[in-house]
Amino acid sequence: MQSPLEKILISSYKEEMITFLKTHPEYFDEAIRLAISDNQPFAWRSAFILFDCIDENDKRVKKQINAILNCIKDKKDGHQRELLKILYKMKLNKQQEGIVFDICIRLWEQIGKDPSVRMTALKFIIKTANKYPELLEEISFLLQEQYLVTLSPGVKNSIRKMINEVIKQDE
Repeated sequence: MQSPLEKILISSYKEEMITFLKTHPEYFDEAIRLAISDNQPFAWRSAFILFDCIDENDKRVKKQINAILNCIKDKKDGHQRELLKILYKMKLNKQQEGIVFDICIRLWEQIGKDPSVRMTALKFIIKTANKYPELLEEISFLLQEQYLVTLSPGVKNSIRKMINEVIKQDE
């Protein structure tokens, strides 16, 4: 039998799902559990709405950061993107930053991955490199043309803008 949250996740548009979760905080823990699960179609949808229902460094998500990090590699592209977006809003400790940085490097290097996943991964890589400038040299190889070849002109342009911002900050 489906929970009220699960019913909303499969029968509503995004705004209705977000409104439900914001007005029924008692379902937040279930939403997190679903987001890190393999229980589709609920898992991806739950991760998708959580991003819009959490604050920066949300304390309700903080206790689940490690669980998110542990499951992200095994998810499909869109689900990975939504979990990364949740993590992007969180203040991670150094160990967690290292784990997500490694995950994002691996995602970025997979040129067959969905461009939105790769772009989200690159945003995380750049965020981390801005915090730890010594990483800028290490990641420069990730910005070579071979990693951009499968991307559309628009995505390439956005990525180049992101890269140029990093270069300007490093000067």
